[in-house]
Amino acid sequence: MAVGQSEANYANNSRLQQKALLKTKPVLDKAVRQVCSTLLPGAMVVADLGCSVGANTLLFVSGVISTVADGRHGNERIRRYPMELQFFLNDLPGNDFNQVFQSLQHFTKSIEASHPKGVTLPPFYISGLPGSYYTRLFPCQSVHLFHSSYCLQWRSQLIKDIDEKTAYLNGCNIYIAKSTPPSVVKLYQDQFQKDMSLFLKLRHQELVPGGNMLLTFLGRKNPDVRDGDLSHLFALLAQALKSLLTEGLVEKGKLESFNLPLYGPSMDEVKAAVEQSELFGIEHMELFESSWDPYDDLQEHDSTHSSPARGGMNVARCIRAVYEPLLAGHFGEHMLDELFRRYAQLVGRHLAREKAKFSVIVLSLNRIRG
Repeated sequence: MAVGQSEANYANNSRLQQKALLKTKPVLDKAVRQVCSTLLPGAMVVADLGCSVGANTLLFVSGVISTVADGRHGNERIRRYPMELQFFLNDLPGNDFNQVFQSLQHFTKSIEASHPKGVTLPPFYISGLPGSYYTRLFPCQSVHLFHSSYCLQWRSQLIKDIDEKTAYLNGCNIYIAKSTPPSVVKLYQDQFQKDMSLFLKLRHQELVPGGNMLLTFLGRKNPDVRDGDLSHLFALLAQALKSLLTEGLVEKGKLESFNLPLYGPSMDEVKAAVEQSELFGIEHMELFESSWDPYDDLQEHDSTHSSPARGGMNVARCIRAVYEPLLAGHFGEHMLDELFRRYAQLVGRHLAREKAKFSVIVLSLNRIRG
């Protein structure tokens, strides 16, 4: 993610992710209550995978604390068992964990002030844990609840689409598009299946029997893999990159060798992966839609967010905050400002024709005992 103090950083442009956290809070509350009442842990270990930085990181933490506090206040059986909370915030080593830690003192005071008198908050402890969630992170059967939001669409490695003659099969596409060959589509699908299988296996080893896992990630509503929401979104980014290619700001070889390490699966693909693992039971599964424009819900109340052009700028900032390091590492930083200026224009024109939305999959899993 884009870090630092710039206006374009992730912390300032993660409202889309915040909306998903608020949308899934009832599912999270249910998972927390189930762990508390079923397992009665003295110290409940909670891990947030792909925590990133900014207010969203601690929004999740505050939700768990509040649910536990409210549950203990109203449940005599749970109240008889003292409980502490240990949070592990996980992300790749390059994540700005210091920014998270520097906000903890203010966070503690804020959450204490937000609860009425008579509601005692459980003691809680927060630690950082750098590392990839496609590797083992915890000792066996040591975690009660895993959470991950807007992360599992990321693949563990880049998609390589070179044929025997070293030609790049996906051309100037940067994700699955209408013109993407079946062989490249299969590379994406195989990588998703491999990653999802590995992720479930690792988390099964780390969860206590009966532990829960809540996963929220980008997927697709359309069964046609070439007609998903992410395909439309990144076709516009590819178009912006191709316009820079014609002006010499981007090298053709660089563009043809670039494939985003993402995959937006369908509900059927996700369900099949879980069932094939035979490691988890599905407690809850749904798909909801969220506008590309993270400020779309404010349009009725704020005219500054009401035009397609403004929507294009909002989407461009959101996408840049997430993908800037990846694009800069491959193409160089010199073209970023112009790239996202053109991308904002293209997205604005698209939004003028239709109200584009992401498909977001919510998956609550229970570890099968044994």
